[in-house]
Amino acid sequence: MFKYACHRSGLDYSALIAVDVPSARMDEAFRKGEGDYIHQQGPAPQQLEHDGVGHVVASVGEAIGPCAFSSLAATRDWLKTDMARRFMRAYRKARAWLIATPAAKVAEIEAPFFPEIDRAVLAATLSTYQKLGCWTPHVEITREAFEVTLDVFAHSRLITKRHRYEDVVAPPPDSA
Repeated sequence: MFKYACHRSGLDYSALIAVDVPSARMDEAFRKGEGDYIHQQGPAPQQLEHDGVGHVVASVGEAIGPCAFSSLAATRDWLKTDMARRFMRAYRKARAWLIATPAAKVAEIEAPFFPEIDRAVLAATLSTYQKLGCWTPHVEITREAFEVTLDVFAHSRLITKRHRYEDVVAPPPDSA
């Protein structure tokens, strides 16, 4: 995604010297000066900024736009079950709550999952994600989001052909 965001922003990724650090060590390595830039998901970069270690300078999400990034996977048979309908009802309710609830309230509930992140930083990150539209009211993967995701994978040569939407994406079960 980072390579594609660079491409979309007119940056030549090959001109960068990438430092390959295991994800569990990325934050520590950056704090020790083992790189000039770091690509992380929020709230990690926002915490670096809060700590005075770095500055958030770009958003991969803004550069790429809506894509099928956080997707759910299930078998088509399971999607026909009552369990799938109950799961999707809960998932839809959770998404609606996340979109409608002030970021500070979401941060209060999510804070135990992010013990190293300042609560205000977590709230600000959630607010940014809400404004960016990371969580949509609809839960299905749209054709447009699917095509952007294929663009990302094709650009990085992680796929050798464009797969048909109908072959990959199944409509979520009705939660009624």
